[in-house]
Order: sequence, then structure tokens, then C-alpha cells
Amino acid sequence: MDHREVAAVLTYAGRLDPRLIRTDPGEADNQLDTWHELLGDVPMATGQGWDVREIVRKRIVMSPYPILPADVAREWQAHRRERLARHTDPTPAADPDNPEAWRAELLAARDAVAAGQAAPSAHRGITAGRHRSGLKDQLAAVGSYIPSAVRAELAPFRPARAAREAAIAAGGPDVLGVPCEWCHAAEGESCRRRRITLDGTARGNAPRATAHPGRIDRALAEQAQASSA
Repeated sequence: MDHREVAAVLTYAGRLDPRLIRTDPGEADNQLDTWHELLGDVPMATGQGWDVREIVRKRIVMSPYPILPADVAREWQAHRRERLARHTDPTPAADPDNPEAWRAELLAARDAVAAGQAAPSAHRGITAGRHRSGLKDQLAAVGSYIPSAVRAELAPFRPARAAREAAIAAGGPDVLGVPCEWCHAAEGESCRRRRITLDGTARGNAPRATAHPGRIDRALAEQAQASSA
């Protein structure tokens, strides 16, 4: 704000709080100079939610003490910090091989946001809610992130996963989609070899290429229940 705008703010504040009015010309000039010294880099109003008159009115209503120019300056700094906290630097249009131009464009964008000349640029966040129509078809069209040829080469090293994928492809149940009551393997984990010793305790932790029969029966039962539902 220039001297004229600061004088307008002082006139507005004095109308709301007569304690700010200075009748002596020397005191009035000193008051104007002090306010301009602290509010010279504070805008009168921006198109992004800042109006110094609203700040003055709120401060006079909330505090029993006369408003000070530092009160307005602190509100402006808080407003700037809040805007910059919501801002994400967009990719500059400048040549990335020109670091000076790249940096200058970033700083110009930040200064515009801080000064209230531009709205903060936010990240595109992941939103909750219903999936849009056709999403499953789009995901199916993408395919697997592992090519089929690579998957076939990995099959000998992943026998349990290979058997699971083969069963699902043949229309069978996902046996790893249910926990195993025999070896206590959690959902998604392969069954483990479980040996019962003479004292009745269970030992063995080697993974099995195939699921235990009880787990297969449970997966079949849940598949049949889901089909009939």
C-alpha cells in the first residue's frame, strides 16, 4: 500500500475506533509514516480472499486494545504462509536445461501466489467414492504388469503361485483367497508343510506348491456360495 491507501485504512480504522484518531498534524504524520513503514508491502485487497478492511474490523471487534499496524502485518504474513502451504509448484514451461529460467519461473509463480495474484496450484489428490463406470474394463485392457512369456519362465521358481494362477484360469477357486485351518496360513499366503511329532506338537515351515485339501474344499464352498448368490 502507498501513503494514500494507508491513510484510507487509518481513516476507516479511526471511524470504527476513535482512539486511533490523531488531531495534531505532527502526530498524524508520524502515525501515517509508522503504518506505511509496516504495511508498505501489504496489499489493500486481492482477488484471493484478502481485504485489509476486513482484518482491521475483525481485530477491533476481537481485541479491547487499539489496533497496531503490526497486527495487520502479522495477519498478512499468516495469510501468505497459508497460501504457500497449499501451493504445489507446477512444472515450468521453461527449458529444463536452462536452470536460471527454470528457477525464475518457479519463483515468479510462488510470488504470484503469495501476493494473492494467482490461486495456489494443488496436487490432484486421490478421492474417495464410487469408481467411475467402465473402470474395470479399462483395468482389464491394461493387462498384467508381468508379460505372459516372463510369467511362464518364472513358473518353476514360483510353483504355488503358478498353480494358483492355473486354477483360476481354468475356472477353479482361488485357494489362497481363504485361510488354511490346517497350517494356519493367512489369506494370500502359501500353505506350509506341517509335521506332527510324537509329543503332538506341529513342526515344519517349508512352503507347499499345493494347498491343503481342507483349504481347497473351503475355497470351493465359498466359490459355490458366491455363484448361487
